[in-house]
Amino acid sequence: MPESVLPALQIVLILVLVAWMITGFTRAPGRWLRWKMFCRATFTIIELTGTTKNGSTEPVNVYDHLSPGSFILGPPQLQAILDHLTASGRYERIDGTGRVLSARGEQPVKVVAGRVVL
Repeated sequence: MPESVLPALQIVLILVLVAWMITGFTRAPGRWLRWKMFCRATFTIIELTGTTKNGSTEPVNVYDHLSPGSFILGPPQLQAILDHLTASGRYERIDGTGRVLSARGEQPVKVVAGRVVL
């Protein structure tokens, strides 16, 4: 009897763990994933175009200006990077569109003349 109880208990615990993991990563209304790291973090997915002083345009990757390993970028951090890029003289104007994923769900975001507009 004790020999069959241990494997049965292990199987039950594994099934409970798998069920918990599956429900932990499913969508909940108004949230982007349910895992606490995801529902408290804010991600910005955006496509930006910078206009240089000579009038040419080029794509701007804001993630190039974050510290290595950083991937969470909210609107305030995006605004700080845009301010840095325009104040440094690298770009006269930065525009773009994208979306913000947060605990409140998905929202559209625009960048107009270097300003983040939600």
